[in-house]
Amino acid sequence: MSLPIGVLASGRGSNLEAIIRAREAGELPVELKVVISDKREARALRIAAEHGIPAEFLDPRAFPDRVSYDLALAARLKEAGVELVVLAGFMRILSPAFLEQFPLRVINIHPALLPAFPGLEAQRQAWEYGVKISGCTVHFVDVGVDTGPIIAQAAVTVEDGDTPETLAERILEQEHRLLPEAIRWIAQGRVRVQGRRVYVEK
Repeated sequence: MSLPIGVLASGRGSNLEAIIRAREAGELPVELKVVISDKREARALRIAAEHGIPAEFLDPRAFPDRVSYDLALAARLKEAGVELVVLAGFMRILSPAFLEQFPLRVINIHPALLPAFPGLEAQRQAWEYGVKISGCTVHFVDVGVDTGPIIAQAAVTVEDGDTPETLAERILEQEHRLLPEAIRWIAQGRVRVQGRRVYVEK
């Protein structure tokens, strides 16, 4: 049985593409119900439409405040039958009002090894700090910024000749592998959360 998922994205949609590829290859037991963006021109919407997935722009400016927008977003996802919400480059912080609609059913991919370097431009943060190892993290979303329980991580070595851009590209390769894998674990019912610890059954 396929898990109904919805994807929220603000940009180029490369992680969405990775999810679609894994699904089309038969590696991911999910049904993509809808892709929603807060940016009208987001490439993610075009990618979704090209694959026959409902693609919608929900304009934040059409709502009086953040909570109103988030409640409309949650209502649209529920209307589509979504059971797991995947943030794939979604550049808005979701309010408690949204998260209450999907308790422990919202996941995010972050381009750093959390809890190090949360927030924006994590790859540049890591590079400027001079770390030798960076990477990416899939985690459940809570009311903090990149503070939810960690589902999976992948490490990327920082090379001497790296720039923030080359490091970001290598991290992105791991994001494309790790996010579909974490979604598959959840779809297979193998993920259990106990406090801050996430356990994946073999």
